[in-house]
Amino acid sequence: MTEKKIKKASALSYSPGQDNAPKVIASGKGVIAEKLLEAAERENVPVVQDAHLAETLDKLKIGTEIPEELYEVLAEVLSFVSRVDDAAAKKFGHSSKRS
Repeated sequence: MTEKKIKKASALSYSPGQDNAPKVIASGKGVIAEKLLEAAERENVPVVQDAHLAETLDKLKIGTEIPEELYEVLAEVLSFVSRVDDAAAKKFGHSSKRS
């Protein structure tokens, strides 16, 4: 029997100078994960697919800062998001800085 994987999604927020580390602001499985992904798409928020990271973030409570062991992998994610923002800015001729 093939094990069906349940979709998981988490949303992170980070305010430099205000937060010590990025924190989980939303998380869910199944239908809730789908709704989070739909909201991200609707708001043009980049989505990174990483099953291991999703599994780890799913274990954290909403409002919790990510643990230090995730800093390196999250730095890679943020670098990807920055590149996506820069590419969109060039393509559409606007600032890549998020408000």
